[in-house]
Amino acid sequence: MLDVVVFDLETTGLSPQKDGIVEIGAMRIVGGQLSTDTFQSLVRPRSVKGEQLSIPWPAQRVHGITDAMVAQAPEIAEVLPAFLEWAGDSAVVAHNVGFDSGFVRAAALAQQLRWAPRQEFCTVKLSRRVFPAERAHNLDALAGRLGLSFAEGGRHRSLGDVEVTAQAYLQLRERLGGRL
Repeated sequence: MLDVVVFDLETTGLSPQKDGIVEIGAMRIVGGQLSTDTFQSLVRPRSVKGEQLSIPWPAQRVHGITDAMVAQAPEIAEVLPAFLEWAGDSAVVAHNVGFDSGFVRAAALAQQLRWAPRQEFCTVKLSRRVFPAERAHNLDALAGRLGLSFAEGGRHRSLGDVEVTAQAYLQLRERLGGRL
């Protein structure tokens, strides 16, 4: 089985060009098992142009991360190189990998770093393959379908979402006969 890094971001908004990362969380799956090797950091957000960003109220309502919580956090220029080194050239998994990977790619490009995972797996796409008759494939719906639960206070925080995404990935992979 392929060893992978499951990761999740929390952001100030939806655009990798205008918005910034406020939290990165990740966990390794090694030999088909969840690992205790994790990466987590709050991030003082900046745009890819280097502008300091505040966290808009709609984003705060989603993930609960406030400007006060990130006021003393390291900036992406410090966190991203550490994350990229930690992840190495592993394959990656995310729920809606295009969103999360797009933010990492934009931030890496702005710092003249490289984000080029060996492979990218998306649990939204895998969910659509395993449950084609279902309409909802968001992480809450997928977790409910697979009997997974979030740790208290873990939903919409990077490591909480990563744990459920990692468990979902393993179950989806198994349902697809290990063909990933």
